[in-house]
Amino acid sequence: MPLYEHTFIARPDLSGQQAQTLAEEFGAIVAANGGEVKKSEYWGLRSLAYRLKKHRKAHYVHLNLDAPAAAIAELERNERIHEDVVRYLTVKIEKIDPEPSIVMQVKSSRDDRRRDRP
Repeated sequence: MPLYEHTFIARPDLSGQQAQTLAEEFGAIVAANGGEVKKSEYWGLRSLAYRLKKHRKAHYVHLNLDAPAAAIAELERNERIHEDVVRYLTVKIEKIDPEPSIVMQVKSSRDDRRRDRP
């Protein structure tokens, strides 16, 4: 099956746990259509480059999927009508990287620097 990277942006008034639950719901949609979520990352509440639907911040969630095109179409259809999703993007890729994404690596290096300070 083809491999995809899928990132969606959820409304900022959700909690982090609600955003992760939303990712689990979308993962269930992919699984119901014959696909599989290989990796899921919650990137946190981040500032947007510009306002989207009157929001300045949003929750970012990143999924690596192994799914047929029909499962991706159904996932995107559900995200279009879901009121908590602000934007989404799906990109077809050659292989899934087992390492954490760059966003998670940068986030952890920042956390390490904060602990070093007295």
